[in-house]
Amino acid sequence: MIAGALCLAAGMAAAQIQAGPIPASSGIFSCKDSHGRTVTADRPIAECLGTGQQELNPSGTVRRSVGPSYSTKEQELREERTRQAGLVKAAQAEERRRERALLSRYPTAQSHGRERVEALSQIDSIVHAARLHLERLGLERHRLDNELEFYGNDVQKAPASLRLQLTENIQSVAAQARFIEQQEEDRSRVNTRFEQEHLRLVQLWGPPSP
Repeated sequence: MIAGALCLAAGMAAAQIQAGPIPASSGIFSCKDSHGRTVTADRPIAECLGTGQQELNPSGTVRRSVGPSYSTKEQELREERTRQAGLVKAAQAEERRRERALLSRYPTAQSHGRERVEALSQIDSIVHAARLHLERLGLERHRLDNELEFYGNDVQKAPASLRLQLTENIQSVAAQARFIEQQEEDRSRVNTRFEQEHLRLVQLWGPPSP
C-alpha cells in the first residue's frame, strides 16, 4: 500500500509539471479608440493610455476605471489648469461675498447716498479747519515779518527767538499745505469708491418696483 501511495503521488506531481502553474485570473481591459470603436485586451491598452479605460470582471461588470496616463509635462499642465480654476472659483466666491455685504450695508440708493454725503462732509470739515489754521499762520507770519523789518529784514541779525518762530512758522505752513493736499486726495478716493459702489449696487438693487 505504501508503494502504491508513493506511485500515485509521483504521478500527480508529474501531471502538475507538465500542465505548468495555474494562471491567476485577470480582468479584461476595454476602451474606445480614436474612431469610437470598442477595443478589448487582457492587459492595459496602449491606444487608450491618454483617454482612460476600464478593467472588467470575467462577468463583464466594471472592476475599476483606469485613468489617463500623462507625461510629466502634461501632468504639470493639468495641475496648473486645476490651480488656475481653483483661483477663479475662489475669486468668484469672494466677489459674491462682497456683493452680499455691500447690499446688506446699502439696501437702498438713499442709504448709500446718505453715507456718501456724510463721508465727504467729514473731509470738507477737516479741510476747512486746516485752511483756517493756515490763515492764522499767515497772520502770524505777517507779524513776524513786521518784527524782522526792525533788523533790516536780515534774518541773521534777528534774535534767536525770532529766527526760531520764523522757522517754526515756515514748517507749520508746509505741513498744513501737505495735510490739505492729502485730504483732497482722500476726498477724490472716497468719491471714486462711492461711484464704483453705486454702479455695482444699481445692478444688485435691480429695476425699481412699479
